[in-house]
Amino acid sequence: MKNSYSIATASAASLLSISLSVLPITAQAQSDPSQIEEVLVSASLLPIAASRVANAVTVIDSEQLKNRAALSVSDLLRDVPGLAVSRSGVQGSATQIRVRGAEANHLLVLIDGVEANDPSQSDELNWGTLNAADIERIEVIRGPQSSLRGSDAMAGVVNIITRRADQPLSIGLFAETGSFATHKSGFSIGSKQGDFDARLGLSHLETDGANISRTGSEKDGYQNTSVNLTAGWAVSDELQLSFAARQSDGMNEFDADNDFDGFVEDQDKVSEFRNTTMRVQGNYMSADGRFQHKLVIAQSSNDNEAFDTDVLGNSTASTKDQYQYIGSIFWGESTQRLSVLAEREEEDFQQRGPLSWGLDPNQDRQRNTDSLAIEYRTQVSDSLTLAASGRYDDNSEFESANTFKFEAVYQLSDSARLRGAYGTAIKNPTFSERFGFYTNFIGNPNLEPEESTSWELGIDQQLGNLTLSATLFDADLENEIDGFVYDPATFGYTSDNKEGQSQRQGVELTAMGGLSDNLSVSAAYTYTDSVESDGAGGYIDEVRRARHTGSLNLAWQAMDNLQINTNAQYNGSQTDVFFPPWPTPSQTVTLADYTLLNINANYSASEKLDLYLRLDNLLDEDYEEVFGYQTLGFGASLGLRLSL
Repeated sequence: MKNSYSIATASAASLLSISLSVLPITAQAQSDPSQIEEVLVSASLLPIAASRVANAVTVIDSEQLKNRAALSVSDLLRDVPGLAVSRSGVQGSATQIRVRGAEANHLLVLIDGVEANDPSQSDELNWGTLNAADIERIEVIRGPQSSLRGSDAMAGVVNIITRRADQPLSIGLFAETGSFATHKSGFSIGSKQGDFDARLGLSHLETDGANISRTGSEKDGYQNTSVNLTAGWAVSDELQLSFAARQSDGMNEFDADNDFDGFVEDQDKVSEFRNTTMRVQGNYMSADGRFQHKLVIAQSSNDNEAFDTDVLGNSTASTKDQYQYIGSIFWGESTQRLSVLAEREEEDFQQRGPLSWGLDPNQDRQRNTDSLAIEYRTQVSDSLTLAASGRYDDNSEFESANTFKFEAVYQLSDSARLRGAYGTAIKNPTFSERFGFYTNFIGNPNLEPEESTSWELGIDQQLGNLTLSATLFDADLENEIDGFVYDPATFGYTSDNKEGQSQRQGVELTAMGGLSDNLSVSAAYTYTDSVESDGAGGYIDEVRRARHTGSLNLAWQAMDNLQINTNAQYNGSQTDVFFPPWPTPSQTVTLADYTLLNINANYSASEKLDLYLRLDNLLDEDYEEVFGYQTLGFGASLGLRLSL
């Protein structure tokens, strides 16, 4: 591992020097006092300035969301350094995102502050069900956040913030049509009157898709209808109330390996889903600004049903209720802050299905967690910010857990800063890993929580309108849960904690900024060395985690009313697992590297009408992100947005 880490360090140094000389870019903190400093909602228990955050952060703002016109959030996150996307097929197919070589369920996803991870789907968010409609902003915080947000935030947090009304009356319509018989449409209506605002958005997406399996011609389609509602009321200068709710329901068609030869074949299978998040929140700030209180009541629910030739098979459902209070006190002219969190989380899991392997999959489970967290942040000087946080989790199923994190940010000059963080994190075993029964998978109720210790060190350098950023990261994981352990007694599979440590380390380089008045660039490169114990004293690569990934985005303002956006995404070769017919053991296979080229053109016909053209996979690249699952080739879409 020392050799691979030396490679990572050398790569960081050489690529940073190349970036400094060839590809200047912007970072997360602006030093120009004339500019409004960016505030991050999810990097602390309270919103804080981006320049005071030690972890690496990427923000996708409303302008980027508009210009990219992506159908799904996961397509946008492919450009974020440290993130690896694996989609099992076409638009709407099951999609996973891994951060810095960690597992997909080590990433906590928030929608308007509500935890959206599905306890009935291995504590993951199925990104295939999340479209990009009605989203205002996306914050990606990389690095452990368990000391603030608990079990699911072992490797990072993605906070998705939806749109709110900001005008007395706003009405919007949009429509899009394109390849693979893809159609998207929707509308929104909002109003802001004095201290009250409310907004409703509705969108519908459907596509015939293409065949997922390598053979056959049956198409696998997808439908998604999403409703988003937000509201806010400033009761007084001290008290604000807000409400947010989002529901997505639809279906995706998929193929399966019914003859157990290791490859999926054309099948008449459909998965239906309904995902809901909702939140009521109250914020109170004392008149003198010294005390702040936040009370949140939130719920997320998920229903998933799988059908085979219109016959219901397995189904899962989950509900997560959260009750949260955060109290904060400021002193030293607000240069110091102490926040305390008290939280109650109640999770319910339900599974239904036919008898399989002599086991009854029908079950109802629940778990509760009571948590206390404390965070102290101090601005020691104009140059130095320090922070420490710790959390205690009392879980009904596992031993109590303690996690912590230390942060430091030092402003070297008006244009450069150093940042570093060190912390621990946990990930509790999922309902599926402990109790799930699916075909030939049998749960293991004796699993132990995963534990991680990690650090990162970064530097941001601003050069006029351009900024460069580099981050080294390292994480050691104990008790990693392996979900593909062969059980010779049942000829099935189960989960188990692996012996030894799994290690993730690497470097992220990012670049953002204006090259001229009408041309801006955003670039990212990540080297990730993610390995697990092979059980014999050595290490093997973790699957679906490429060592080399990168992206380049050029935004050209060709005319006052025309912007052309060119996006290139590179994913290096990576390993996956192939399951040949029994009794042949599973095999490791290599997925080839690929590069995707996408182009967007946005034309403002008037102040109220926008037209856009999106060209996806322009080079018609033939690639797989999951072994045996085909992806989409070249596609074109034409859309319009109308404001009334």
